[in-house]
Amino acid sequence: MKIFINGKFYSKKAAKISIFDHGYLYGDGIYETMRSSNGIVFKVDEHIERLFHSAKMIYLDIPYSREEIKKTIYKTLKVNKLKNAYIRMSFSRGFGEIGLDPELCEKPTFAIIAKKFIPYPKEYYKNGVKIIVAKTKRNHPESISPEIKSTNFLNNILAKIEAKKQNAFEAIMLNLDGFVAEGTISNIFIVKKGILTTPSLKCGILDGITRKYILENAKKLKIKVKETNLSINDLYTADECFITNTSLGVMPVRFINDKSVKFNGDVINKLKRLKLG
Repeated sequence: MKIFINGKFYSKKAAKISIFDHGYLYGDGIYETMRSSNGIVFKVDEHIERLFHSAKMIYLDIPYSREEIKKTIYKTLKVNKLKNAYIRMSFSRGFGEIGLDPELCEKPTFAIIAKKFIPYPKEYYKNGVKIIVAKTKRNHPESISPEIKSTNFLNNILAKIEAKKQNAFEAIMLNLDGFVAEGTISNIFIVKKGILTTPSLKCGILDGITRKYILENAKKLKIKVKETNLSINDLYTADECFITNTSLGVMPVRFINDKSVKFNGDVINKLKRLKLG
């Protein structure tokens, strides 16, 4: 495995950043995860655009053009001889003295990791997975904007720990108003009476690229869609439920907090046929 860091490629063992990097010290950075299939990165331009939007939100200047970043992503795939890959690119604030002032850092640290994509087990898609509703609440959007895909993931990690303790695949977080927000690494959808429903962006969630793709294509498939507030009871009484992200695709949910829900219904089966990578 060759890791790209600031213009050079390093072996996994040699790939290092300074302990004074503000990404390490303070979680001050942004990232995107992508997936390539047969050498083509799914929605690469959208991911790069969201990266720049996150950078703008945290006042981070990216010293590369969108096209330069895109070429570097594909170069990383080529160097690693990968066609089907999981890709993670990140920008941290960079090296600097201890202190919160962003001006302590002269330039950001740019890194890309690409590794062979290993699909989730087929039985997950066949039988559905278990998720829980976490006690950990989603950060309030006026504290940390959900528009920022931040490397500071402690909010999600605490919810993930809850999921692991309950032998669940994923944890769904509620917002401070008690409505369903999103998973630690996923967006959530339900189907009720034929209507595909997901939390709206106003619920304090990241504008997921795969989420948007599913909504757009559901409309093309003549599936009614709705973005609104969802309660825990809405999850329990759903006709179908699934979670999604770039790596998951459409992952059916079988259990929510040990309550069984229907899965692999008509809508899920239609959406599973979408090319998500």
